[in-house]
Amino acid sequence: MDPLIAPDQIPYLPRGVRLAHDRVRGIRVLQAPERAMQLDAVGDTILSELDGRRSMAAIATRLAQRYNAPARQIAADLSDFLTGLVERRMVFVKDAP
Repeated sequence: MDPLIAPDQIPYLPRGVRLAHDRVRGIRVLQAPERAMQLDAVGDTILSELDGRRSMAAIATRLAQRYNAPARQIAADLSDFLTGLVERRMVFVKDAP
């Protein structure tokens, strides 16, 4: 089975979805119309990398270098996490130009 997001595709936050800090609870959240998702440090780090320009592969490489972790494992974890958000329509993907 092919992954939902290909390595050369670019994940991004769609209009109306944003990262925010919940001051009352002191946590980071992903906010979308009529819903919000509490983020742990890993989720916040991943979503902070989404700039609408970098591909999945570029993001995975950057995180692997930053955390001195195996690129293959980072890519798999990144794909799993973002695929769940794509299915919830909180992250979109586009083909590279």
